[in-house]
Amino acid sequence: MRAHTTPLVIGHRGASGYRPEHTRAAYQLAFALGADAVEPDLVPTKDGVLVLRHENEISGTTDVDAHPEFADRRTTKEIDGVTLTGWFTEDFTWAELSTLRARERLGKVRQANSTFDGRYPLLRMRDLFDIVDRASDDVARLLGIVAELKHATYFESIGLPLDELFAVELADAGWEDNPELVVESFEKTVLGQLYKRGFGGRRVYLLEKEGAPADRVASLGSTAPDYRSDLTEMGLYALASGRPADRVDGISVETSLLLSQRTVSAALDDVEDEAELTSDLVDTAHAAGLGVYCWTLRPENTFLRSEFQRDGGDGAWGDWARMFAVVMRSGVDGVFADHPDLAVAVRDGH
Repeated sequence: MRAHTTPLVIGHRGASGYRPEHTRAAYQLAFALGADAVEPDLVPTKDGVLVLRHENEISGTTDVDAHPEFADRRTTKEIDGVTLTGWFTEDFTWAELSTLRARERLGKVRQANSTFDGRYPLLRMRDLFDIVDRASDDVARLLGIVAELKHATYFESIGLPLDELFAVELADAGWEDNPELVVESFEKTVLGQLYKRGFGGRRVYLLEKEGAPADRVASLGSTAPDYRSDLTEMGLYALASGRPADRVDGISVETSLLLSQRTVSAALDDVEDEAELTSDLVDTAHAAGLGVYCWTLRPENTFLRSEFQRDGGDGAWGDWARMFAVVMRSGVDGVFADHPDLAVAVRDGH
């Protein structure tokens, strides 16, 4: 049995670097490759079933366009200020979605993954609970889930409140008090709603470099404070204080926010400690009492800063090991990785 070490390695939508994301194969492989936890994105169906998809618009991650019986479901909607055309989970029952099969979302970069297109059905949250329980039994230790609630304000506006749906799923699966469960969202409101429903697990606030959270925009319009206000020292302390329902236990940020602004290419050969190449965000957040997660560690050139890219095109792997090491030595508590084995290898010094 292996205890958790720092940072926690979280299989991003499973081992999505090797199999189409959010599939049973991706999640099972993530644990086989040493992940401590996995991350699902949760969106609801018309009949209130939480399903695992990157977005509620599913034309890029399923074969829905190959189903003539669903052709009339194609529509245009505005989700969190963005106009999208396609097929949306909230327009289907679970019985209907269960007839679809997953496709690789990043097929141009991960062509090998596309060979698995059409093999795997979609999953529900309850299916993932079962996968994690079985994997925990296999390795004789508790494995975790970091569940992301997507577009909570939008779904509440159409009568599909994610806090309520998620609380029901937890109760049905017996996961209410599981210490390895974390819930995260780009909208802090839904995290507070979960707390009021009795959720006692860790709540993590997702933050971006640009833009404002959809719940604030819905409430305050153009005057809504942006994510950058949360990333200041004052903002971080505010997230960790206040009434219990308004607090969060941690933040989750893009990896770029953990890197210093100095030119890494000039520094790589000049420093002995990669920690010198990181920002002070982790230290500031820790001082405020917040844990810190980051997303997403990926080895392909297209996802790496220029300093870590190598020849071979977007899909070729760059100097991912050095990039991962720099991020981990920031002191971050958890990392999301599409290839969990690579993150484990860097963390454990293999």
